Amino acid sequence: MTTEEEMLRANRRNWDARTPVHVASAFYGLDGSRSPEDWFAPFEWEDLGTLPGRRVLHLQCHLGTETQAFPARGAEHTVGLDFSGEAVAQARRLAEEAGREVEFVRADVHRAVEALGGRRFDVVYTGKGALCYLPDLAAWAEVVRDLLRPGGVLYVVEFHPLLNALGPVARPGEHDLLLAHDYLGGRGPVRSDSPHTYTDGPPLREATTSFEWRHGIGEVVTAVTGAGLTVDLLRETDLLPWQRFASMERDECGWWRLPEGEPRIPLMFALRARA
Repeated sequence: MTTEEEMLRANRRNWDARTPVHVASAFYGLDGSRSPEDWFAPFEWEDLGTLPGRRVLHLQCHLGTETQAFPARGAEHTVGLDFSGEAVAQARRLAEEAGREVEFVRADVHRAVEALGGRRFDVVYTGKGALCYLPDLAAWAEVVRDLLRPGGVLYVVEFHPLLNALGPVARPGEHDLLLAHDYLGGRGPVRSDSPHTYTDGPPLREATTSFEWRHGIGEVVTAVTGAGLTVDLLRETDLLPWQRFASMERDECGWWRLPEGEPRIPLMFALRARA
């Protein structure tokens, strides 16, 4: 039986293997076709407020594509943290080439407090495919609490668990989205053994196994409040930062949503909580 620690190590190896594919992909647009701002919906900056004078930590930052937006917005100091050594190396290179001052730290998010030397931050930002790689949200929320200064803000922007429960189901002459996966957690991790990642590019040559955990909205809120943080905003949106389904259309803000006439359902959510 695979232990939780072995699953987390498998995920780290998987993200190390994904990194060169992602760096070369059109999806991330690291050739200059996409900017760090492209990965943010307008409501995110509204929710975060002004950043000058604030210290920002981006947990599970991968290539740092979003992380680079914070110094551009005036953050006093920005740190990105990720468990993939390959991703952190690329994030440092990309930020240096862009002329943006960002500190990147390699560490598992569960050991972030120790890895960051006990430093505390005004803003902890995370999401867009991060929480599904965490087996225990209560433990994660306690780490976040210890990373925030008094009055600091946790801001999570994440794929809605309803989106993760949807899957395309082909029918003659149509292609509907129907419930195909669990919304709620509780049945253990979902194992994937696919050589393909979510971007364009060649298949992975090794480390193709990964594990994800389902977390409903209630579990997220309970974990955050259980750690002593106060939730003051929870929004749901029908926007996505890329075209996940073929029928999706580009919104005026540059993100994507299902076409007019389709049911309006939440595809992402944002949660803000204060220490």
